[in-house]
Amino acid sequence: MSQIVRCGLIQCANPINDESKPVADIQEAMFQKHLPLIDEAGKKGVQILCLQEIFNGPYFCPSQDPRWYEAAESVPGPTTERLSAYAKKYNMVIVVPIYEKAMRGVFYNTAAVIDADGSYLGKYRKQHIPQVQGFWEKFFFKPGDGGYPVFKTRYATIGVYICYDRHFPEGARCLGLNGAEIVFNPSATVAGLSQYLWKLEQPAHAVANGYYVGAINRVGTEAPWNIGKFYGTSYFVNPRGQIMIEASEDKDELVVAELDLAVIDQVRSTWQFYRDRRPDAYDELVE
Repeated sequence: MSQIVRCGLIQCANPINDESKPVADIQEAMFQKHLPLIDEAGKKGVQILCLQEIFNGPYFCPSQDPRWYEAAESVPGPTTERLSAYAKKYNMVIVVPIYEKAMRGVFYNTAAVIDADGSYLGKYRKQHIPQVQGFWEKFFFKPGDGGYPVFKTRYATIGVYICYDRHFPEGARCLGLNGAEIVFNPSATVAGLSQYLWKLEQPAHAVANGYYVGAINRVGTEAPWNIGKFYGTSYFVNPRGQIMIEASEDKDELVVAELDLAVIDQVRSTWQFYRDRRPDAYDELVE
């Protein structure tokens, strides 16, 4: 029996490449730029929509400028409240990656999940935080403390894994064990080695764990940091590791695919990875 869920991904370039502008103005411009794409998703019948990493702003981590702490907000908070109205309007689940302020001086790279009735379901906090040239994320984010939750939305059970997380198979497995049918990976990644890995790691996670993955990357080059080109190519991959649809490398774009959850059962009936796991033999992984 078909169990189709219509899902969407939005990739988008930052419209204000001027760091001298107030942080709030830059964020509002990026928020407003997303609204026509969110409306397009709603009109196309998208049931679950995911936005890109820290969707309402530039990827500011090439700097180590504390002014960007101003971009953080509570989750749930003002942005999730604004988008909950769109979720309710279109009966659409929305995954909202945002810069979270948990308390004074404590910040996380977070994704909130809003259900199709506009209710807030919960959040995932990015677990793995890079600290390399151009990606000084430990200056801005504390490692996540909430494990690997899944969210039982109206249409499917989903999980979130943010950007750098995708290099670590352990959390991807945890999401599968916790019941995820679709995992979304909102990212901000530039051309170079990561572009080679972009279509290796996430199809591998999909195969190893028998679920769908929606991978999102932003587009464009962001001044003043100019660390490279965000190469888009957002895509969906099925539990067989086959890429179903992908976006361009350089355009603002909504990607829509129909995911048949029955395929998960078909794949897991063939590849019994969950049955044949040996957690009793994996003690070395946590030593």
